[in-house]
Amino acid sequence: MKTKRILATAAMLAAASGLVACSSDDGGGGSDASNCTNTITKKDLPAVTMWGWYPNMQLVVDNFNKQSNEVQVCWTNVGQGGDEYDKFQTAISAGTGAPDVIMIEMDRIPTFQIQKAIVDIKKYGFDAVKANYGEGAWKDVSVGDAVYGVPVDGGPLAMIYRKDIFDKYGITPPKTWAEYEQAAQKVKDAGGPLFGDFGANVPALTMALQIQKGASPFAYDSASPTSIGVKLNDQASKDVLDYWGGLVRKGLVGKQDQFTPEYISGVINGQYATYVSAAWAPGYLTGAGVGKGQDTGKFAVAPLPQWDPNNPVQVNWGGSAFSVTSQSKKQELAAKAAYGLYADKESLTDGWTNQIIFPLNLTALNDPAFVDLKVAFFNGQQANKEVYVPAANAYKGMVYSPFGQYYFDAMTKQVSEISAGSITGSQAADRLQEDVAKYAKEQGFTVQ
Repeated sequence: MKTKRILATAAMLAAASGLVACSSDDGGGGSDASNCTNTITKKDLPAVTMWGWYPNMQLVVDNFNKQSNEVQVCWTNVGQGGDEYDKFQTAISAGTGAPDVIMIEMDRIPTFQIQKAIVDIKKYGFDAVKANYGEGAWKDVSVGDAVYGVPVDGGPLAMIYRKDIFDKYGITPPKTWAEYEQAAQKVKDAGGPLFGDFGANVPALTMALQIQKGASPFAYDSASPTSIGVKLNDQASKDVLDYWGGLVRKGLVGKQDQFTPEYISGVINGQYATYVSAAWAPGYLTGAGVGKGQDTGKFAVAPLPQWDPNNPVQVNWGGSAFSVTSQSKKQELAAKAAYGLYADKESLTDGWTNQIIFPLNLTALNDPAFVDLKVAFFNGQQANKEVYVPAANAYKGMVYSPFGQYYFDAMTKQVSEISAGSITGSQAADRLQEDVAKYAKEQGFTVQ
């Protein structure tokens, strides 16, 4: 994929030679607010440009502009995810063309930080908004002590399950992974469906599950940008891969790639009793046709099973942030916009009401309307109160690497080998460690 090649090359150059792709004093084309998707009404105020892709960004930007008496936002959607990153990478390489504010998935922040393409916004009013988000949310947008984004949404993990299948086979939601395997065996022995799925194409989920067990895949700090800790074959990482590999080998869970028509069809038709996924999953599943027709009202959600129920660990999959680019000539104003976008109650409410996001702003997480919501997908269950909000509040954050896409691709390859029965989980972890550590060294990192 083009994005992967470009980002890997840029990260290598930045790490090995201290490349500064652009600076706040460079010209840059991002501050030209003459071509906006939205209409700016307060034309006497300075404007900053922004790239973002969520479906309700028009509303979010308009709400911010109505309330702000300091700065206006000129918004453009240049594409979602990889499409936007390709354009941003082109602007980084050219030293011009980036916006003032850019929407970035949290796991991509170190990739752009190491190129000095985004800036630390701590000096631009961080203390005034720090209390708006939890510890885990801030850690996910930070590299060391520096803050490179403002959290927007996240994906605390939980276990979605089919109530009809659980009722039929006398299963109660497992509280531990040992109970999960026992329940899976019980359903199989009774001739029931697969209990879950171990997809190779969801490496971020696998990483999160390893972190839940106690793994710390990476140690990376912007204060030491050419040094990185890579620990992918510790006992916790091996345990998780061996656990899921064992479930596949015993025929208790499937090995289907997720987000495919075949997998979604299986979810709809009751081929899986559980779906371990993030808080954004209900919105995705609804959009994919799940929970409609004959499977309406058959889904519920329970907390993520734990390894040690006396010491529960909550983890996250996914999430985005607003970052300020180093090409911006108006970094302080851009930071004010990043802090204020998707932070007002109307925008947040629209986001979670339409299942566009699972908000991380505590204004929403503490809002009774959100907490007490009876979620239609879960047949009226108060999923936020019972599962997702407690998980989000307990989440402590994780450390991402500057070459996250390479790591995810390597993880996908190894999980595929596990599911094919070619190697054990422990062997996969050893191979992954060797592969990623070698790659890191090739990019100019000192691997700890």
